[in-house]
Amino acid sequence: MPKSDVTLSGKRCLVLDDEFLIALDIQQVLEDCGADVVCAGNVADALSAIDGAGFDLGVLDLKLSGTPATSIAVAEALSARGTPIVFLTGMRGDDVHTARFPRAPVVIKPYETPLLLSAIARALSGA
Repeated sequence: MPKSDVTLSGKRCLVLDDEFLIALDIQQVLEDCGADVVCAGNVADALSAIDGAGFDLGVLDLKLSGTPATSIAVAEALSARGTPIVFLTGMRGDDVHTARFPRAPVVIKPYETPLLLSAIARALSGA
């Protein structure tokens, strides 16, 4: 992977994705940028991680298998703590869910790494 201009050194990032290989891919991208990453495969695990530690960023798959079927509860918990988030989705019509988080970039799956990193940079800058 080419070297990124995004630096996440010293940042703790939460990745929520119910697809294990995608979560691993995102974890690798973030770690390559210097982040400390915690992965969760469901809402309950993600909420437990948030209760246990602070995060500087959340990368959340919007649609999840199981119940609940979205990561909105995790987005709310992170937002309540002032943590920026990036949503990932395979559905273009998810704006009804993400509209409550106007500062959260939305990245359409499948994504390219530079696009994900650009969204992360925007989220962290508050743009």
